[in-house]
Amino acid sequence: MFLLIGGNSEIGAATARRLREQGQPVVTTTRRAADLGEDELFLDLEQLSDDWRPPEGVEAACIFAAIARLAACEADWAGSYRVNVAQTLALAEKLVAKGIYTLFLSTNQVFDGTRAQVPSDAPLSPVSAYGRQKAATETVFKTWIAAGAPAGILRLAKVVSPDMALVHGWRRSLSMGEPIRAFHDMTMAPTPTGLVAQAISRLIEDREPITAQLTGPEDVSYAAVARFIANAIGADDDLVKPVSALDNGMPASAVPLNTTLDSSYLAKRYGLIAPDPWTALRAVLDA
Repeated sequence: MFLLIGGNSEIGAATARRLREQGQPVVTTTRRAADLGEDELFLDLEQLSDDWRPPEGVEAACIFAAIARLAACEADWAGSYRVNVAQTLALAEKLVAKGIYTLFLSTNQVFDGTRAQVPSDAPLSPVSAYGRQKAATETVFKTWIAAGAPAGILRLAKVVSPDMALVHGWRRSLSMGEPIRAFHDMTMAPTPTGLVAQAISRLIEDREPITAQLTGPEDVSYAAVARFIANAIGADDDLVKPVSALDNGMPASAVPLNTTLDSSYLAKRYGLIAPDPWTALRAVLDA
């Protein structure tokens, strides 16, 4: 049985669907106690109790729950550290101690963004609060992996889903002839949610004790994405007004030069290869 911590998140839900479609037993957790569904357990990572234990029969788990917004981590270091480091490690330790393979989802933010296609074994160089927190948790996971514990790490960057609000919001505005503002100095290397769910499923099925990475192969600016949407729907791309993220209050840590990571391990091991940015975004538009 697979346990997905925070399984009602976007990526968690996609992973749960994939596993269930394959006939795998899955239990997910949520912190929404009033709305528990079938095969769903209550778990508030922030309030994890000392006596919490995983359900019987769990063989592998993935931790999706986190405070992931860069601004939120910067604004509340102590609170976000508690969730992203202290409580995440407390939960993972309970799982690993029972021999349950535990996959930790990390981020490109553990690097400073000065280098494209960063190898998985490159030294960590976070510059954001979120990145430093993820790096701290990674460090502990790596000691567990080196000691032979059942654990793994998967680093991701921008994951795009069929219902991506930004893309569809821009599409609506452009189709009505309304101008939109898009950052020319913020980039993404979009990775489809379905591909990420595949990677997570394979890693927890095989219980890979590895630090793996999965991103799109190329970074493109948000302004370029907006122009792509305009051209795709036949709107005037002069409606796209490039602006600076830095000039609009975004921290420098939110605008790394590069977000791509070397994803060759998953390509060689499972044949999982992210499409180019425009193919990934076209799929979102066509959803």
